[in-house]
Amino acid sequence: MMGMDENHEARDVYAAVADPTRRKLLRLLAEAEELPLHELTVHFEMGRTAVSKHLAILKAADLVRHRKAGRETRYRLNAEPLREIEDWVTFHTAFWNQGSAKLSQLLKEEEE
Repeated sequence: MMGMDENHEARDVYAAVADPTRRKLLRLLAEAEELPLHELTVHFEMGRTAVSKHLAILKAADLVRHRKAGRETRYRLNAEPLREIEDWVTFHTAFWNQGSAKLSQLLKEEEE
């Protein structure tokens, strides 16, 4: 049962971006067209294996794509799944803005 949860979590965009290391990987890939593993690894205080595991989670969430170029694998960002997060944030921002405006109006009416 635990394996299923891990696999589900690995495909979840929110879970994938929850980790600071993975967010940094996404930022590095957003700033470059493509990067091989060894160029990504130098930005972290962890080994290639650990960075590879983070990349695997990002790939499972379809946030990172890869291709073979000779003997190395090159990684690039696929930002499309981030739209789900953008939509969520946009909805909740509007929700809180409306609530804040209503509260401000109520407070203003009470002052009068």
